[in-house]
Amino acid sequence: MSTGATWDEDLTVAPRGFWKGYLKLSLVTCPVAMAPATSEAEKIRFHTLNRATGNRVEGIYVDAETGKTVESDDQARGYERAPDSYVILDDDDLDSVALESNRTIDIETFVPADSVEWIWYDTPHFLLPDDPVGEEAFAVIREAMEATGKVGLSRVVLHRRERPVMLEPRGRGIVLWTLHYSDELRRPDGYFEDIAEKADSELVTLVGRLIDKRTRDWAAELVHDPLRDNLKQLIASKRKKKAPARRRAAHSTEDADDTPTNVVNIMDALKKSLAAERRSGGRKS
Repeated sequence: MSTGATWDEDLTVAPRGFWKGYLKLSLVTCPVAMAPATSEAEKIRFHTLNRATGNRVEGIYVDAETGKTVESDDQARGYERAPDSYVILDDDDLDSVALESNRTIDIETFVPADSVEWIWYDTPHFLLPDDPVGEEAFAVIREAMEATGKVGLSRVVLHRRERPVMLEPRGRGIVLWTLHYSDELRRPDGYFEDIAEKADSELVTLVGRLIDKRTRDWAAELVHDPLRDNLKQLIASKRKKKAPARRRAAHSTEDADDTPTNVVNIMDALKKSLAAERRSGGRKS
């Protein structure tokens, strides 16, 4: 089940082995390690400061009724069963209902790779063998899924919560996707049912030509975050006590008066867009 993605050399390298356990299929078992396929290391984060002193501000918990500070030892998890009425749960309570899938990914079921819709996908992880002795068993499971066009379904405990997961063969490894629970999803039916099923064929042809003009091969820079670069520039200028020049938004090239209001305006706008694409050679600024 390929998504068309390519692994570019400049993408952030994921740390290896934040989770270790076993991959199991019937009597076949091999040690595996899991690493996140995404990273937030490059995100720019801000701290809350006291503007007057420049010192960090610490968060504290206070009792909503008494206003007194509640120390960490006195803090408890509570489930609200009725307004202002809670059931208190401690670590022992949670451990007593914990499931046994915290260290074993036991593949219970296989389904056709193209039968799992995108809406179920949550977070991707890389799954790889954690012992040279287990590499053959890992490779056999991976290649068998690839050959049959199937993906595996299982469950695993991550961050103290059991999650349904899907195992997808990818290259020499396996991508493990955590999946959403069914009660977490909203189906799109109610959102799209009032939208027209068919559009004007001539307009569709013009938009198709515009799409062709703007089509290029997938590359990582197509989803580069310009805001992060702008924030870095802003922070650097603040350090130098200089105000940064305000940059014009990359997509603010259309005048407000060009906003189409009916089919005739849409047709004119599309023709102008195609003419502009031809003048620029199909390249976007």
